[in-house]
Amino acid sequence: MIPDPRYPIGRFTPPERIDEAALASWRDALARAPGRLRQAVDGLNKAQLDTPYRDGGWSVRQVVHHLPDAHLYTYLRFKRALTEELPAIAGYDQAGWAAFPDSLEGPIEPALRLYEALHARWDGLLRAMAAQDFERCYLNPQTGEQRSLGFTLGVYAWHGEHHVAQIEALRRRMGW
Repeated sequence: MIPDPRYPIGRFTPPERIDEAALASWRDALARAPGRLRQAVDGLNKAQLDTPYRDGGWSVRQVVHHLPDAHLYTYLRFKRALTEELPAIAGYDQAGWAAFPDSLEGPIEPALRLYEALHARWDGLLRAMAAQDFERCYLNPQTGEQRSLGFTLGVYAWHGEHHVAQIEALRRRMGW
């Protein structure tokens, strides 16, 4: 069976219990994410960067720009949840953001540097957080769901790996 190209590593499945081992693993995955992304796009030319990772999907360039956009938004959710009691977060139109000219045509180096700098800051925050801090939550007013920072850490550790795997799968399929 051919894996779903949208989810080459599968969908995020949280553990039954988010413990210190899970948190440590996810922190480490986030710390590695910028280097993994840079390695995944190393040596790609303009045509390759503008190739969708799957039919109907975003181009590699759009994926590269999406990662710092999404992770910056989530970093700010962490800061709000750590300083406010159950803040209501706002959503954003990921597809709309991916359709802006900077994502469609912009060079990827600034996005890679932003991703690296953001993850350096986020890693410092994550490693300074106490275990109970990961239990703090924010509210999604559109769905009414509360999400803990521990759960969110797992989602975004997966998210970075998920998009790198999409690029790596495309490279394998295309022989790049």
